[in-house]
Amino acid sequence: MERVPELALSVSATTRSPRPGELDGRDYHFLSAENFERRVRARDFLEHASYAGNRYGTLRSELERPVRAIVLEIELQGARQLREEVPDALRVFIAPPSLESLRARLVGRGSDEAGQIESRLAVAREEIGAREEFPHVIVNDELERAADELVELSATMCPPRPGGASL
Repeated sequence: MERVPELALSVSATTRSPRPGELDGRDYHFLSAENFERRVRARDFLEHASYAGNRYGTLRSELERPVRAIVLEIELQGARQLREEVPDALRVFIAPPSLESLRARLVGRGSDEAGQIESRLAVAREEIGAREEFPHVIVNDELERAADELVELSATMCPPRPGGASL
């Protein structure tokens, strides 16, 4: 995001509780389960999914921002919905180098309990198995190289779109 300032990161909505230091509207839109479900029924979400015991989604209003492109950080269920809703979206699967390295990252950040980490790893196994569904796969084994690949993709695949941001 620092290297391509024309891009903006979408702020996802979630039913999970804020972690220390997270702010509503900056890190996530924190919604009650009832409010989230009401907004699903109202079709306020471009995509939404359940993940590790909570619900997450991208509000359609996030696409109205005056930027060249919006980056959605979503999981497999949401990416499949997005493929149906916005077939021309640039879809990139960011893969961990291995499940062991992913486990180390999750443990190292210190924000999840052991059960939550195991739940996230179970979901990751399924997601990694679906990486062939994506036209682009970047293995996040070396941050600078992975970032270079993303910057190159964004330059070639995200031209300005009339009437709104690209995905």
